[in-house]
Amino acid sequence: MSALQVIGDPVLHSKSPLLHGGMLRALGLDIPYTAHVVKKGELPAYLAWAKANGVTGFNATMPHKEDLLPLLDGLDDSAARCGAANTVALRDGKWIGFNTDGPGCLEALKEAGMDPAEKTVLVLGAGGAARAVVPALAAGGAARVFVANRNLARAQTLCGGDDRLSPASFDLDTLRRLAVQSGLIVNCTSLGMADTPSQFNDFSFLDALPQGAGVFDLIYHPAETELLKQARFRGHPASNGLGMLVWQAVLALEIFLGRPLDRPRMAAAARAALN
Repeated sequence: MSALQVIGDPVLHSKSPLLHGGMLRALGLDIPYTAHVVKKGELPAYLAWAKANGVTGFNATMPHKEDLLPLLDGLDDSAARCGAANTVALRDGKWIGFNTDGPGCLEALKEAGMDPAEKTVLVLGAGGAARAVVPALAAGGAARVFVANRNLARAQTLCGGDDRLSPASFDLDTLRRLAVQSGLIVNCTSLGMADTPSQFNDFSFLDALPQGAGVFDLIYHPAETELLKQARFRGHPASNGLGMLVWQAVLALEIFLGRPLDRPRMAAAARAALN
């Protein structure tokens, strides 16, 4: 019997078992999906154990998304491009890595009415989340993507040689200057996340956004970050990262099952399982 898991440390708080459980029930499939604590350094042992114990696929969260890559038998372009894997499937006895974070973000943006196609997008942050999201924005037809980060070198590395991607500083003057040009802001930092000391110090850059420009925050806990609150106060469409969480799970389940699914139906089932 096959089994699916999500691994990480910590991971017992993960919503993935709820999301995938809801979708699997909607499909009438009796496949268990559980959270499994795997500490940093334990990946090689876990991969061997999982293969021997009927695990046919797993999702990965911190701290494993990047550490997995050299241990896998193969990588899909989605994982190779951003240097991280959040979804791993057993194919013909080999572990193959994928990344559904970026495509999941793109689906969530479209669902929220913030399709990045032909827009200039300002991405805040250049860490692991941004490495998945930025290529997806480019693939989704964004006209230009500015990547603002405190460590400019990291932003430069992320942008590489793509003419549509431009690194930028994270200072307030730069954010204001770029916001004027942007039809969408995507926050890929942890600023505003619950139970963290890191918060935005100044939201005045939102005043420079054109009317109707959207603000999307990958954070979903709290459901309304101060960034989203400030954006809504200024009349901008705003959405949190719960949609991205749902859509990356839908795309991951397609990979696990090896077949296309009714994506809107699966997304609805996943959301229902969270309530």
